[in-house]
Amino acid sequence: MHRPPLPLTRDLVLIGGGHTHALVLRKWGMNPLPGARLTVINPTPSAPYSGMLPGFVAGHYRRGDLDIDLVRLARFAGARVILGAVEGLDPDRQEVHVPGRPPVAYDVASINVGITSDMPALPGFSDHAVPAKPLGSFAARWAEYQSGAGAASVAVIGGGVAGVELIMAMAHALRSANRSARLTLIDNARALTAIGAKAASIIRNAMADLGIDVIEQAAIVEIHADHIRLEDGRQIAAGFVTGAAGAKPYGWMAQSGLDLHDGYITVNSRLQSSNPFVFAAGDCAHLSENPRPKAGVYAVREAPILYDNLRASLGVGKMRPYHPQKDYLKLISLGGKSALAERLGTSLSGPLMWKWKNHIDQNFMNKFRNLPQMKAAELPRDHALGVPEVLGEKPMCGGCGAKIGRRALRSVLSDLPPPDRQDVIPLSGDDAALLLTGGARQVMTSDHLRSFTNDPVLMTRITAIHALGDIWAMGAAPQAATATIILPRMSPALQQRTMSEIMATASDVIRATGAEIVGGHSSMGDEMTIGFTLTGLCENDPIILSGARKGDALILTKPIGSGVIMAAEMAGLANGIWVAEAFRHMVQPQGEAARILFSAHAMTDVTGFGLAGHLQGICGASGCGAVIALDAVPVMAGAVELSASGVRSTIFEDNRAIAPELANGPKADLLFDPQTAGGLLAAVQADDAPGLCADLRAAGYPASIIGMIDDTPGLKLQS
Repeated sequence: MHRPPLPLTRDLVLIGGGHTHALVLRKWGMNPLPGARLTVINPTPSAPYSGMLPGFVAGHYRRGDLDIDLVRLARFAGARVILGAVEGLDPDRQEVHVPGRPPVAYDVASINVGITSDMPALPGFSDHAVPAKPLGSFAARWAEYQSGAGAASVAVIGGGVAGVELIMAMAHALRSANRSARLTLIDNARALTAIGAKAASIIRNAMADLGIDVIEQAAIVEIHADHIRLEDGRQIAAGFVTGAAGAKPYGWMAQSGLDLHDGYITVNSRLQSSNPFVFAAGDCAHLSENPRPKAGVYAVREAPILYDNLRASLGVGKMRPYHPQKDYLKLISLGGKSALAERLGTSLSGPLMWKWKNHIDQNFMNKFRNLPQMKAAELPRDHALGVPEVLGEKPMCGGCGAKIGRRALRSVLSDLPPPDRQDVIPLSGDDAALLLTGGARQVMTSDHLRSFTNDPVLMTRITAIHALGDIWAMGAAPQAATATIILPRMSPALQQRTMSEIMATASDVIRATGAEIVGGHSSMGDEMTIGFTLTGLCENDPIILSGARKGDALILTKPIGSGVIMAAEMAGLANGIWVAEAFRHMVQPQGEAARILFSAHAMTDVTGFGLAGHLQGICGASGCGAVIALDAVPVMAGAVELSASGVRSTIFEDNRAIAPELANGPKADLLFDPQTAGGLLAAVQADDAPGLCADLRAAGYPASIIGMIDDTPGLKLQS
C-alpha cells in the first residue's frame, strides 16, 4: 500500500541567517518536525561568521572559510530558502514582506537578523568608505586595496573590540605585504570601554607595536577620497576607510508593532516577543529579564532554547527559559597569530590564545562544513529485479533532470500517426506545434517540471520561463497560458497560501511577456510539480529547427551547467553561491533575446536534452552537422568543478548517447547536462554573429558564439 508523505499543516519562518538560526537549522535537519514547513529568509546564500573576519583580513583564512552555506544547510534541514532582504513584518496578518515576491505567510516566525550600521549616514561615507558588512563587497575592496603598490593609508571608525581587531588585522596584512602604511583608529569617545583595564592596556600596546595611531574623543565631520576631516580641523590621511561603529537595529522592526527597547525587539526569557507567535534572538533582540551586551556567544547559546520553544509553539513539547551567563570569555585577535583572552578581569595573551581562539572558531564552523550524514531509508528486503539499478545511489533530480530520456520519448512519438487536420502543420522535431487559426499562425506548447527547490515562488518563475522558451525559440509572441499545479499534501490554509504565491508569481511572469493566464488545473500529490500550456502568435514565418545553413554561426544566450548544479544541490554537495547564481540565470526571461535573434535561420531553447542534444536536433532537421568550440561555451560557476568530481544529472547517460563520438571530460560532459530554463541556441548568418552577440550582451545576456554549422553530419569538437 502506498504511504504518501504526511501533510504539511504549519509554517515556521526564520527571518535571517544569523548564528542562532544556523544552529536551529542544523538541529532541525537532525530532528525535523513532521507537518511543519520550514522557511529561512536571508539576503545572501551564505552568512559570514564574524568571529573569523579579523583573521581573514589579516590573511590567516581564505574568504570561503568564513561562510556558513545557508543553501546547503537549508537543504539538510528540508527547508525552503528565500534569498532576499526582509523589508517588513505584519504580525496581525502573520506575513513577512520581501521585495519582488508575494508576502510570506507564517504561523510562527523567528527573527535573527543581527544589527546594521548608521555609518552610511556619515557625510562622505557612502561615496568614499567601505562598510565592513556585507562581507562580500568588503572582501573584494580590501583585497584590491591590499594588493596595490606604494604607501597605504587606512582608517577604521569605531574603537570597540570589532574596530580594534579590524585595524590590527589590516596592519598585519599590510606589513606582511611589505607595504608602508599609516593606520588610524578613530572614536568619538574612549576606545575599548567594554573590556577591563588590563586587557585594554595589552591591546593598546599591541596597536602601538603595529604602528597604529589611536584618536579618541574626536568627531568626524566628513570623509573624503583621501582623508577624513575631524571637527577640530585635523585631516587624517586615509585611502581606505571602513567602519565598525554606529550599530543600530533594522528600521523595518520599528514598523512591526512589536514592543521594542531602543529599537531592538523586546523578548522574554522564552525569547518570545510581545506577539507570542514571533520570537527573536541574537543582537536584534533585547533580553528584557536579563539584559546583556551584544555578543555572539549569547546568540549561540540561545539556539537550543529557541529550537525547543519553536517546536513547542508548533505543538510539540514545552517551552523553557533562557538563562544567560553573567560574563563570557572574550577572545580578541591581535593582528598576527596572537590573541588576548579575558574573563572576569583576568587576561592572557599570546600565540597560545590565538590557537585556542582558532580551535573554538573552527569547531563552530565545522558544525556546518561537516553536516551529519542522516541515514537513508532502506530498500525493502524483498523487491523486484532491477529496483536497485533504477533507484541508483543518488536522489532523482528535479527540473529537466527528471525528464523522460530522449530515446524512450522518440521511440514512443515515432509510433504516433501524422496529423490529419489541415490546420495543424507538422514540424520536424520542434517542441511547439504550429497551428493555423482563423488565418493567424499560432504556436502551442506545454511543459511542466518536478520541483527542485522548496520555494513555490522561485519554482514557478523558473517553470514559466522554461515553458515560454519554446514560444520564444520559434520567434512567436506569447499569447495565453494555463497552469497545471500539483501540491504536496497540505492543510487548506497552506493550500491557499501556496496557491496564492504560485498564481501571483505566474501572473507576473506571464503578463510581463504580454500574455495572460486564462485558467488551469490543480490537485495534490506526493510532491510539487508546476506546469504551463502556452500559445503564441507569429507575425512572421516561425523560426524552426530545419533552417540552419552551412557556414552559420551558433550563438548561445545563457551558460550551461544548471543540471549538474541542481543535482549537486539536492545531494548537499553544491556551494550555495553557485546555486544562487544558477537560479539567477534560470529566471532570466529570453523574450528580448528572441527579439534580437529574429533573423535566425534556426533556433531552439536548450533544455532537457542538453546543448549537444538540442544542437543535434537542429542538425538532424536541417540535414547538416556542427562544430562546437568547447572553450567558447559559457558555463555556470561551479559546473566544471562539480562535473570533474563526478556529479551527474539523472538523465545524463541517456543524453550522452545522443553523440557518443564526442570526447569526454569535465567541460565536454556538460554538453549533455540537462538544462532547466536554458538559453536560446540560434544558427545565424556568420557575418551577423558578432553584432548580434554585442546586442545580446548589451541587453544583459552572457551570449557567446560557440561554433558553426557545416555539411558533415554529426557533432564535432573544434580541434
